Formats: sequence, structure tokens, C-alpha cells
Amino acid sequence: MVVEVPRWTNAKMEISTKEPLNPIKQDVKKGKLRFVANVFPHKGYIWNYGAIPQTWEDPGHKDENTGCCGDNDPIDVCEIGSKVCSRGEVIKVKVLGTLALIDEGETDWKVIAINVEDPEADSYNDIEDVRRMKPGYLEATVDWFRRYKVPDGKPENQFAFNGEFKGKDFALDVIKGTHEHWKALITKKADGGEINCTNLTVSDSPFCCSQDCAKATVDAAPPCKAASPIPPEVDKWFYYQKN
Repeated sequence: MVVEVPRWTNAKMEISTKEPLNPIKQDVKKGKLRFVANVFPHKGYIWNYGAIPQTWEDPGHKDENTGCCGDNDPIDVCEIGSKVCSRGEVIKVKVLGTLALIDEGETDWKVIAINVEDPEADSYNDIEDVRRMKPGYLEATVDWFRRYKVPDGKPENQFAFNGEFKGKDFALDVIKGTHEHWKALITKKADGGEINCTNLTVSDSPFCCSQDCAKATVDAAPPCKAASPIPPEVDKWFYYQKN
């Protein structure tokens, strides 16, 4: 997985699929950098959050399990190991299960996984191991995804399967399906709309570019500036009665 958001941080960082070479950038909403709220008792993201490369949740494909189309992004991962990862870090993970979030009518799978280098990784082989070894973590995960947009004035999110987690085999099938959709995208057999598929590694893709082309793209990017200070309201804790 590619780590977009380290655990316990709030900045809504994500792979920018519409830009060349898909850099990780902070989401902007109404002209402001986006941060997720702290909804009591949670502080920021409660896992290392990121995505599996070479996957795509096709917005033109209705998922047979959820009845909803994909959200037009790579498949998301919640990594539950003990290490707080760094933004942009690429780690190998063991898939344990998945949760089917329905976000504004779109299927948004959340894969539960653990870093293979975690000291306890050998003890985790399926979703029930998470329930046994980390009591309350899966319930907290459902609670987080259900309520994290409420401070922004949006309703609670919904889930397929009544918020039930599916196991490892089910999750692997979902990932394989999104990988097939990605292969169709990268070979122009599916329409990705505004998604920028420029890449250096898929030699049979019409979007494949040279090292020189990629370097020119990076060199043309504006220089990094000093980080903006984090707004004080990001540290606020939100409280409200669960529905």
C-alpha cells in the first residue's frame, strides 16, 4: 500500500488521480485545505490510511455485493500495525478483511490490513484475529467512518452488510476485481474521464511515458513552500449523540 495519511494525523492527504504521475496532495474544499475532524473519542485517523496501487473502483461498474457503483479512486486501506508510518511510504501488507462503506451512494471499500513487518503480523490471518487481538478496534473503525463527516454538516455514512466486516478471502476477491478494472483503465478499455494515467512502468499501456518525460513533469512542478500552520480548530474535539 501507499501511505497517504499517517495514524493520528488530520490532514486529508490523497493520491491526486487527475494530475500527471498522481502525486499525493492535500484535498482542498471551498478554497481551504481539508482536515478530518476529531469526533470524540477519536483523534484524526485511527490507522495508517492509504491505497493499493493498480486498483480502481470503477464508477461505471455496479458492485454485485453492494448494488452501488465505485467511487472512481484506488481501493482504500486501513493499516492496523503498531508503527506510525510516514506519508508516501510504500509498505507490504497482509490483507485481513474489508468493510463496505457507502459514501454518498458510491461503493467505497475499506480494506483492513497489517504491515508484514509488524512484530505481531504472524498472529493476524483473518478479520476475526483483529477482533480477538485488538478488542474494540473494528467497532471503532465502523464508528469513525460512520461519523467523520458529521462535523461538516453531512449525515452519517451508511454501510453495506449492516456494517459487517467481510473476511480475508472476500477482501482479496474485491481487490482482484478492482485490479481488473485498473487494467482496463490503463489500456483504454474503460473510460477514466479526467483520471491521468501517465505512468513509467506499464510497458503495454498507451499512457506509458519515458524517464525523461517523467523528469520533465516533476521539474515543471512549482517549488515547495514552507508548510502553512495548522489551523487551531483542527485540534477541536466534536461531541454529538450517536444516532
